[in-house]
Amino acid sequence: MVVVTGGMITILALSYRTVQKQEGSFSALMESWILSAISAYLLLFLVLLVLRYAVLILYSFMEQIETIYKKRAYEPPRFSEESSLPMVSIVVPAYNEGVVIQPALRSLTELDYPNYEIIVIDDGSTDDTYEKALEIARTSRNVTIRVITKRNAGKAEALNTGMTLARGEFVLNMDGDAKLSSNTIRVCIPHFDNPSVGAVAGSVKVINRENVWTNIQALEYVEGLAMARKAQSFIRSVNIIPGPLGFFRKSVLLQVGGYDHDTFAEDCDLTLKILMRGWAISYEPAAIAWVETPSRLLDLIKQRYRWTRGILQATKKHSKALFSPRKSGVNFYMLWYMLFEGIMWPFSTVLGNLFFIYVSFQFGLATLLFYWWLQLAVLDVIAAAYCVVIEEEDPSLIFYSVLFRLFYINITDVAKVLATIEEWRGATMTWGKLEREGKL
Repeated sequence: MVVVTGGMITILALSYRTVQKQEGSFSALMESWILSAISAYLLLFLVLLVLRYAVLILYSFMEQIETIYKKRAYEPPRFSEESSLPMVSIVVPAYNEGVVIQPALRSLTELDYPNYEIIVIDDGSTDDTYEKALEIARTSRNVTIRVITKRNAGKAEALNTGMTLARGEFVLNMDGDAKLSSNTIRVCIPHFDNPSVGAVAGSVKVINRENVWTNIQALEYVEGLAMARKAQSFIRSVNIIPGPLGFFRKSVLLQVGGYDHDTFAEDCDLTLKILMRGWAISYEPAAIAWVETPSRLLDLIKQRYRWTRGILQATKKHSKALFSPRKSGVNFYMLWYMLFEGIMWPFSTVLGNLFFIYVSFQFGLATLLFYWWLQLAVLDVIAAAYCVVIEEEDPSLIFYSVLFRLFYINITDVAKVLATIEEWRGATMTWGKLEREGKL
């Protein structure tokens, strides 16, 4: 209501001042119409944004209640039944991950599950990734670790190689720079008791919370990613299974043909392929992948640029579902939701800032810029507080929601807008691998 009220005040105030200033001239009249149209568009965006937050909070809360109920009703297998648990193959693609590969593999050897294997796919690394992975494999006593090296062909090909070598009925795909919580397999496997569930998305959290950039990203992962996945899990339609922690039925991976090479978001593309085949996808918040996020602004911008273009590429591949609501079912709404977050949201944020800066100088309505920022900041603080409580996170992250709205979102949204424009123009791009700092 704060946002909608703020939007209405903006339109009324702006309309009044423009009518006063137009003096009957044609140019002033056109300016009034244009500014009023932009105000109306921004109001529409704000209404949709409020609905987005309301639906996500409601659905995520309902999923939380459902999860609590299931945990109370679930009976873990007795010790004598441990041997009957299905085998899981953990696939770890790695390219130049020498700095982080050993702590990542050590965390995998300590997982609380009796029947699994680890497959490391060295994708033609030019550093010591292969040697360091072999060192852990030779010293491992609790679990079998196979280290395979191949020519460099990209992450999608490395994951597909691991899929074909996997002996398990289920496949856990992760990144070479991630560290999994010890309970990951145990809490994910029960989801597959539902025969319609083809995959489970894990929770991703930031491990290197050392400066403003990484702390804001820690909040973003909790609020922007975890809350959305929890809400989507209520309808079993998580739209992106994260690269650091994705759990799959191997039969489903084979059915959809594994990972494709034609996008820069192979995890998003694979998720959509699974959803389009009619499989359900759940989210397990207790399965956590700790990751190292960019600690420098330039690296962060490059990462978000690649993510945006990759998601747009994946959405374009499945764009038929955008225009067939009856045939596509919930996937119709999921794709439009992705376009709202990927295109309309960043575009509207950038447009809103430019618009209110203009009217501040042109019509003396400087307070409108503050109200525009305030109404969005209120939403961020509410969502941050809710997510911190639900995820049992550090309360200090709520403070960063103010900084998130003040400057962080403006920088990343500009990068997303530029990425959208360049994707539309067909500009070439490269993977742009993030250099690891060894914070695992």
